[in-house]
Amino acid sequence: MSAPTGDIGLIGLAVMGQNLILNMNDHGYTVVAYNRTVEKVDQFLAHEAKGTNIQGARSIEELCAKLKRPRKVMLLVKAGDAVDAFIAQLLPYLEAGDIIIDGGNSHFPDTIRRVKELESKGFLYVGAGVSGGEEGARYGPSIMPGGSPAAWPHLKSIFQDISAKTASGEPCCDWVGEGGSGHYVKMVHNGIEYGDMQILSEAYSLLKDVLGLSHEEMGNIFEEWNKGELDSFLVEITRDIVRFNDEDGTPLVAKILDKAGQKGTGKWTAISALDLGTPVTLIGEAVFARCLSALKQERVHASTILKSHAQAQFTGDKQQFVEDIRQAVYAAKLISYAQGFMELREAAKEQGWNLNYGGIALMWRGGCIIRSRFLGDITNAFRKNPGLQNLLLDSFFTDAIHRAIPSFRRVVSQAVLLGVPVPCFSSALSFYDGYRSAKLPANLLQAQRDYFGAHTYEIEGQEGKWVHTNWTGRGGRVASSTYNA
Repeated sequence: MSAPTGDIGLIGLAVMGQNLILNMNDHGYTVVAYNRTVEKVDQFLAHEAKGTNIQGARSIEELCAKLKRPRKVMLLVKAGDAVDAFIAQLLPYLEAGDIIIDGGNSHFPDTIRRVKELESKGFLYVGAGVSGGEEGARYGPSIMPGGSPAAWPHLKSIFQDISAKTASGEPCCDWVGEGGSGHYVKMVHNGIEYGDMQILSEAYSLLKDVLGLSHEEMGNIFEEWNKGELDSFLVEITRDIVRFNDEDGTPLVAKILDKAGQKGTGKWTAISALDLGTPVTLIGEAVFARCLSALKQERVHASTILKSHAQAQFTGDKQQFVEDIRQAVYAAKLISYAQGFMELREAAKEQGWNLNYGGIALMWRGGCIIRSRFLGDITNAFRKNPGLQNLLLDSFFTDAIHRAIPSFRRVVSQAVLLGVPVPCFSSALSFYDGYRSAKLPANLLQAQRDYFGAHTYEIEGQEGKWVHTNWTGRGGRVASSTYNA
């Protein structure tokens, strides 16, 4: 058999897999394609890959035989059991130092497990978050690789060549860190995406239901917003969506059932935040907003019984309120990203990962769903101060949030008075007010916990000394053990 010529193998010929292969081919890499249903390989070579250097394999053994050493095999298959099944099939045909890359949406604990298992056998394993959808895969996604550090020198040129680039030409791909950090960062990216989408949906609701604007007027507003600090992929597509008319000439979006689906990555972000004790409130509310939307029949029934007792209509300056909503969107986004990076920092502490936060923001700068101008400011903040405790404490963002807060308060107040639900706006503002409070009413919580459960408390100025009080005079003086949740 002739010497192997494949630079990388890719398993999984759904649209994302095919587009990623074509992208690699465009950049001069020889890719070997394989799919469990072998007919798909033949169809791909006969149509989309015709006239390229892409090679096909009809078995796992043939795939591995066609790859240069160290072999690099990327999986783009459904997360879960399918990944483990393909790993088991690959191992007999690989040797020490070969690299398996999972480019799907795997849950990070699975990636942590796989890295350990494969490294113990002498192989290298990478969990790479890939964002940008079908178009991103074809012309430049954001790629977030983490896992076995020794794999990165062998993957760096391929991944950085095929990734999206910032306006200054920097690749939206860099090494994230050890273990499951690549998939963790992708998970938080998706959680932030849930938040951004809900924030824009709440702005849409206020523009439509409070100000009574037409979809055409809203399209013009979103277009204007996209020229300034809110310049982003999601604002751009929201503009296109509200302007899109059905065949009968009416806005298509107005006909779509208000019942949102979800694939679980936003939920994973919220669950991980709870496990870490990190107040990622906005993403949590975005997930719950989707859950509430799913109760469509129940909501329709409740709407006939439960009254709002709200102010009848908006009576203020409409133009000023549009600007207030824009500022509220900016402030809520800022708080959401600050919370997302808080979660990344806590996860890194718990897992022992060395994360480059400015690099992560740069990876999200292009190619991915949350790409925006705003992320350049986040990159700058972490480059200026890699140990930055919270984005809100960077001078650029402190000034930005201070400018936006008066508008933010007016928007949330009006929404409450008018009975319009804005879960992400209101939770973001509550977080801001809690985070800037030197004193919170948790002293009463601690007293309550000690009263009914002898959980003990600390006195101000005597931190570290735990005290129990016999509040009723009844019962003993024995305290329960304490723990930090």
